[in-house]
Amino acid sequence: MIEVKVPATSANIGPGFDCLGLALNIYNIFKAEEIENGIEISGCDEEFRNEDNLFYKSMIKTFEIIGYKAKGLKIEIGGDIPVSRGLGSSASCIVGGVIAANEISKGGLNREDIINICAKIEGHPDNTTPAVTGGMTASIMKGEDVIFDKINIYDGLEFCAIIPDFKLSTERARQVLPKIIPYSDGVYNLSRTALLISSLINGNFDLIRHGIDDRMHQIYRGSLIENYEDVIEKCYDFGAVGVFLSGAGPTIMAVLREDNESFLNCMEEFLKSINKKWDIKKLKIDIEGARVIKDLYKNNKK
Repeated sequence: MIEVKVPATSANIGPGFDCLGLALNIYNIFKAEEIENGIEISGCDEEFRNEDNLFYKSMIKTFEIIGYKAKGLKIEIGGDIPVSRGLGSSASCIVGGVIAANEISKGGLNREDIINICAKIEGHPDNTTPAVTGGMTASIMKGEDVIFDKINIYDGLEFCAIIPDFKLSTERARQVLPKIIPYSDGVYNLSRTALLISSLINGNFDLIRHGIDDRMHQIYRGSLIENYEDVIEKCYDFGAVGVFLSGAGPTIMAVLREDNESFLNCMEEFLKSINKKWDIKKLKIDIEGARVIKDLYKNNKK
């Protein structure tokens, strides 16, 4: 049996639509092994225990690329990444499935192969790339290949995910986006993406608030989230150096200095005051990315 541990991811990070992404230290755990026949899937909702399961579909796609035919598969799914909250739950299934299939088939795929296959399945590389590599990445598609680089964030930051108690599908979040944006909005986002990356690398944290602003997706998707503007305003009031919509939402991510010890309590009290159920998680960057444990049952006996 193969076990794959995949981190959550937060994509876009303000102006970096479909190109910036960040791996964070909450995880989904996938276990898979080949069996004589059939499909056995456990650990997820009943509606996903079939051939439409994204982890399973990603395994099958990878087997096809490698040229391997699995007799049957037994899959166990678990972990802490919330579903449809903008924290890369779908990307974790894709990354986990591709890596598990490569291990089971002894396919010999390298990291770049895995990154390319994951992005092809997902349709864009912003979540899947950092899920594989860890850290923060900037990535683009050139044909069917992902071109990416890791962004080495200056020490001293952590993140706080503010997660509302409702799901928001990526499909619905895409539907509210305009098909055409003004030229000025394109320039606005390009300039702020450059400033954001520069401020993160150089440790000029006071500039993050200016660089993290966006006109391409957040202003449209925010309308789908009750109290969106109020939460962002309070994040800044409580000392956040930046705030952005995580992926397609609805999670709102605050960027904090590590010495901001009051943010969590202040935000919890504010959310209680508006009688909304939100989960708050203080997070750090995962620098390892997806990882594999082989011969799981054998290792557990040691």
